[in-house]
Parts: sequence; structure tokens; C-alpha cells
Amino acid sequence: MKKQYQAPIVKKAFLILKAVSTEAQGLGISEISTQLDISKSTVHGITAALEDQGALIRDPDSKRYTIGTTLMELGKAAYEKMDFKKAARPAMEHLMEQCRESVFLGVRNKDSVTVIDIVESKKDFKITSPIGTSLPLLAGAVGKVFLSRMTQKDARAYIQENSLTRFTAKTILDPDIYLKELETVRKTGIAFDDEEYIPGVIAVAAPIQSTGAYAPAIWVVGFTAGMNQEQIPAIMAQTRAAALEINKKLSETP
Repeated sequence: MKKQYQAPIVKKAFLILKAVSTEAQGLGISEISTQLDISKSTVHGITAALEDQGALIRDPDSKRYTIGTTLMELGKAAYEKMDFKKAARPAMEHLMEQCRESVFLGVRNKDSVTVIDIVESKKDFKITSPIGTSLPLLAGAVGKVFLSRMTQKDARAYIQENSLTRFTAKTILDPDIYLKELETVRKTGIAFDDEEYIPGVIAVAAPIQSTGAYAPAIWVVGFTAGMNQEQIPAIMAQTRAAALEINKKLSETP
């Protein structure tokens, strides 16, 4: 296994940025210190450096930190680098028209999946989520797609290290059953989630070929009332076809 280089101060800086980003009103030094169990002096030094770079902004009255424009600029630049979004959009729109459910595009980000695009269903009662939303990797159909890209041995090791978490009464908690699901995804090119992540919600996902550093996935999400068992086979075929269409466009892109 590749040895990971440790840079504690960098890790603490990112932990602080993540903590601040989740609080609408921002966080003060004492709150950051308590929440992350980092000494106030260390928090003070890191936040001062981040503020100097524009990654954090400090309110002069409340003394609380919020996310700065530098991170917004970096995030925008990273988002625009994902050229495969343009190739995927027409197929996503067509898929939404076919199945009438919301269609998502996302990439793996270590132990989570980040939504980078969505074509919302035209239904009044639909599933939606803001771009940038983070989903647990070991949850739902799209997580199975990303884990199916591992070898069975590596997938088993990942599950043993991170453990399967119960989200609903239907969540798969048996590693052997979960690994069989991954094997099915490898063989069929499609993953299915029957209320395993959110009660009353079904999802179908398919992998998209790797593009540079990214290995995206496309998935359809809807309520059980709108995605009944009779419709699932057709939605699976439509999702797989959409992924193949995106792959074709990516292969033709110089």
C-alpha cells in the first residue's frame, strides 16, 4: 500500500475550512477550537493565514469567520475544468424526458460523492439537490458504481475499514451481500438502490468512463410511487444507454 505523506498543519487548515463552511453564521476561534479539538493558538495562527489569503473572512464585529472569495474562485475554476459536464448534459436531459425523474451527474471525492450537475424532473413531487451536495460513498446506487470500479479484494478491504452504515431498514449491512451487488454492477454496468439510502426513494446509476482525474457516474432518483417495479427495467436500460452515449461523446472529443 502506498505510504501517505502527512502534513498535519494542512489537514487542520482544511478541517477548519470545512467546519466554517457548514455554519451559515460562521464560527469564532473558540468555537472552532472546541468543535475540532485544536488548541486556540493553533486555530488563531491558521485562521490568520487563511484570512491573509482570502480563504476566510472575519467579521470585525462578531469576530466570526466565514468562507472567503478565494475559495469561491478556486471552486469555480475546478468546476469549469470538468469538461465532461458539457458532453453529459444532452444525454441527461434526454434521460430525464424518458423516465420523468431527476437525473444527477457526480464524481467521487474520497469517501463521498459530489453532485456536479442535475437535470430536475418536471414533476411537482420530485427529488432534487443543489450542485455541490456531498453524499456518503457507502450509500445508495451511485456509491455502488464507484466501489465497483475497485477490485473485489480492494472493495472488501474498504468496507472492512469504513463499515457499512444503516440509513434505512433496507440498507445492506452484510459485506458479502454488498460485494455481490458490486459484482453485479461490474457485469451489467448498472446499479440499483431500493430505498437503501432514503426511505421511499429509489435510484438507478451507471458509470461513465474516466476523464482525466475524474471517473464520473450518472444516476436517476425518484420516489417509489413514481418508479414502481414495472418501470425499473426500462429505467435501467435508459440509464445505461445514457452512460454509453456520454462515453461515445467523450471518446469523440479531441
